Amino acid sequence: MAGVFARLGRRVAHHPRLTVVVWLVLTVVGYALAVQGLHGQSLFDRVEAGGPGVPGAESTEGQQILADERTTGPAVNLVLTGVDPADPAVGPALEEARAQIAAVPGVVSVIDPLVLPGGVQSPAAAPLLAQDGDGFLVVVELEPDLTADEQAAALDEVEQRLRAVPQDLRDVAPDVRGVVGAEHLIVDEITQQVEDDLRTGEAVALPIALLIMVVVFGGFLAASMPMAGALASIAGGLGALLALTYVMDVDASVVNVVTVLGLGLSIDYGLLIVSRFREELQRTVGTDDGAGSRRRRGDGPVVEAVERTMATAGRTVAFSAVTVAVSIAGLLVFRPEILRAIAAGGVAVVLVAVSTAITLVPALLTLTGRRLARPGLVARIPLLRRASDVQREEGAFSTLAARVQRHPWWVMLGSVALLLLLAAPALRMELRISGLELLPEGTTQREYVGDLEENYPAAAGPAVTVVAATSLAEATAWAEELEALPDVASVDPPAELGSYVVIGVRADTTDPGGPVAADVVREVRDVPAPFERWVVGQAASQIDFTKALMERAPVALAVVGVATLLLLFLMTGSVVIPVKALLTNVLSILASLGVLVWGFQDGHLEGLLGFTSTNGIETYVLALVAAFAFGLAMDYEVFLLSRVKELHDEGLATDAAVRLGLQRSGRIITSAAAIIIVVFAGFVAGDLVVIKQVGFALAVAVLIDATVVRLFLVPATMTVLDRANWWAPRPLRRLYDRFAILH
Repeated sequence: MAGVFARLGRRVAHHPRLTVVVWLVLTVVGYALAVQGLHGQSLFDRVEAGGPGVPGAESTEGQQILADERTTGPAVNLVLTGVDPADPAVGPALEEARAQIAAVPGVVSVIDPLVLPGGVQSPAAAPLLAQDGDGFLVVVELEPDLTADEQAAALDEVEQRLRAVPQDLRDVAPDVRGVVGAEHLIVDEITQQVEDDLRTGEAVALPIALLIMVVVFGGFLAASMPMAGALASIAGGLGALLALTYVMDVDASVVNVVTVLGLGLSIDYGLLIVSRFREELQRTVGTDDGAGSRRRRGDGPVVEAVERTMATAGRTVAFSAVTVAVSIAGLLVFRPEILRAIAAGGVAVVLVAVSTAITLVPALLTLTGRRLARPGLVARIPLLRRASDVQREEGAFSTLAARVQRHPWWVMLGSVALLLLLAAPALRMELRISGLELLPEGTTQREYVGDLEENYPAAAGPAVTVVAATSLAEATAWAEELEALPDVASVDPPAELGSYVVIGVRADTTDPGGPVAADVVREVRDVPAPFERWVVGQAASQIDFTKALMERAPVALAVVGVATLLLLFLMTGSVVIPVKALLTNVLSILASLGVLVWGFQDGHLEGLLGFTSTNGIETYVLALVAAFAFGLAMDYEVFLLSRVKELHDEGLATDAAVRLGLQRSGRIITSAAAIIIVVFAGFVAGDLVVIKQVGFALAVAVLIDATVVRLFLVPATMTVLDRANWWAPRPLRRLYDRFAILH
């Protein structure tokens, strides 16, 4: 195995310029496709922003029926406030706007309470009048059979004219305000927020990550190598996501999730490659003169250092990428399409990240040559010199390991107790599928929906909807039973929709995804019906999504667990170490989920992180964080174990191998963790709550894993187990001797 990577390193070292040019072209093409796309559709034009659904679930099928049977076209609404609808001067002031909007090609109707027979006194006007008397609603409906281009042009023209209506009313209502809202505008605003958060995350993360790497490597030159790989990985990941949109539905939030993963992993892998290269180069050429550096780049010692780097760190990086990809691929087992999209995109970006680490970064190292053997300008600063020294055999990490090994049982039990304490809040996790609650307060469409819910409840729609395959008379008789349910405030009169009947059930709550609405869904589904019916809505989707997670979770856990055990066994030849790694990683993940619940569901971090709690955790965040956090934990497990195993194979006792292995890998693991925490924290700086939850949970998971687990729990458990760490039954030992992934 090592020979394969050594040969790859040698080939890259002999053709560094060609490798760099190829990656430069791929990077430019990736960014160009993401921004411009094919046929003028960029990546952000092709992603979706609907709620995550489960194929075949009751709520998904019901929503599809509603969409298929709809006989009306899209609607655009204008919510006017600061105007008295009873003022006789308001109607004439609106006439010109009504006429212009009605004349837009594709518009079917323009309705407001002032044009109805009887005006604001008409019973039909009540749903269009604000309950507080301060304003009214204008509804514009389009034809249902417009082409996509015709519909887009009509919507754009209607929106522009509606936004100008408050100016038309300024003379008769000086304080008038208007907010235009529509389903497609909500989707657009969420998609735009995703794009804005992506820029924010990169703007925050990249400069700080570069600064950390400058400190770690003692100079800008070495630090720039992983960053170059990260930029190429982002481009490749975005290009892969664009391709993915042509074969499956991709939610807008997937873009940020996959991008942050690719950014973090590529920096981690590049960091390990560059650090090992410097070690190998210093062993080969020392920190001599400048004469050596004047020899041609790519000379024998440099090529040899690249080969040895790839045979060790390159192999570790590739092995780590496989473990991360396996953990993420476990999401493919689940039915929800958003998890499948994250899995496919995640695996693709992991492949891109590892490809840049084992080709682009070594090529750049070859071109840089012996200059990396000498300390950079930053490393000459006394406080930073020791941090960037890659040759020290004794230091802070070996000292820490020695102290842990003096009291391993106490450290092990204390670490486990701390992790369980942090994990405790996860026991009361509430899963949600939020809508506009994900957007920050003050955004236009959130304000629009808030106005509808507060002043136009009839227009806002019920929290629970029943789609019934029956006659209107039978549905009406059955709906009477729903009114008696404990948490039901009222039931809308059943209405025909094609060959179906729609019944709106209004829960006694203002939260369509809260516990009360969820109880109503369960109560309605439990009411016997002599016909087929589907219960839909936000709470229904949450229930179906959670059920889908629970159904497939054992399969996903089994697949990832078995694959991880097998991979770690082939790496270490031990049965004990893989089992220990699984248990410690699970503890780490549970602890991060507990902190997530405490901060977001309980709202303790609202002020600090700038969000409003949705009183729950987004449904797919649970699966996503579990998969990604497990992969990242295995990432650092491989980094540490590869060094410990390497030293143990050289003849060192377990205790000594752990101390020296932690000293040699601890700086890299800590630095990589610090960088990836910064990357995730950069996305916490965005405004979309679901991205905040993902970024925060993964940052906490990495922090816990790189400190409590990697610096304390792992050394303590390996010390307690001692020679038992390397135990395997004889049949498996023979299997390892034949198929081992060797150094």
